[in-house]
Amino acid sequence: MSSNISLPKFCEYCGASFIAKQVRTQYCSHACASRAYKQRKRESMVLNALTNEINKQKGSSSKAKSSTLPLQIGNHVNLRDKDFLSVIEASILLGVSRWTIQRLIKQEKIFASKIGRRTIIT
Repeated sequence: MSSNISLPKFCEYCGASFIAKQVRTQYCSHACASRAYKQRKRESMVLNALTNEINKQKGSSSKAKSSTLPLQIGNHVNLRDKDFLSVIEASILLGVSRWTIQRLIKQEKIFASKIGRRTIIT
């Protein structure tokens, strides 16, 4: 059955507006649908790995508590818990480029110190 439906929608992956031809359409393009699928698969793999790690910790020692399990997987560090940040870490935390951080340091809107060649931000 054909119809002339045109629904204005927002892509669930990129947020762009588009005109949908079907009611169940969620993404603006095939590329966004593929990227969303990959993201779902990655998240499920991380969840499975975390579940396996928890089960391994529980199975290996009956004394293992949930506080001994890693809070984060990989080399990720919570930047909000650090006292001093590098320029790159500050740019990640603020969501700007490192050149913007350098510019703000030069304008003295962000206070930074030099230790040798390294710049740290309190």
